[in-house]
Amino acid sequence: MSDIYTRAGDDGSTSIVGGKRVPKSDPHVAFYGALDEANCAIGFARVHVLDSRLDAALEFLQQRLFNCAACALGPKAAPGAPQVDAADVAALEAAIDHYSNRVGGFEGFVLPGCDEASARLHLARTAVRRAEREAVALTAIDPLDHDVLAFMNRASDLLYAAARWVGAGGECAWDPDLERPTY
Repeated sequence: MSDIYTRAGDDGSTSIVGGKRVPKSDPHVAFYGALDEANCAIGFARVHVLDSRLDAALEFLQQRLFNCAACALGPKAAPGAPQVDAADVAALEAAIDHYSNRVGGFEGFVLPGCDEASARLHLARTAVRRAEREAVALTAIDPLDHDVLAFMNRASDLLYAAARWVGAGGECAWDPDLERPTY
């Protein structure tokens, strides 16, 4: 096994998919980093997911987030390269529908933290949303495939639906008129 360190990045540069060296502040690197954080957050959430179908959906999501990074090379990935396509988006939509149908549609904001499993899923959702924002920023200079952007959008929706499903019955609803605490 080769060493994890190469010293090549000591000058503030790194290689992106395809081998091109860019500054570590490059929008491609920001997108890859946000995907990595989102993937870690999903893995952190999976530790407390007891339902095997939800765990499988989250594993699928993690695998495809790596594909999203591979797709950040232009409007369409090269043949044979890892891809994200309309069928992947449809798979997320089916999972969203599955979990949303069990807890009802969007009826207002909920506060993460009323149980550990849903709080972890909400944390993953926010990480995916940030990765989606990085994808949009990257698209301004290097267009991403539309399916990647759609996938990122549905990914956070799935995590929201999953968090609500996992925490069903114990959710903390947002109360904009909550009385101030007194001491």
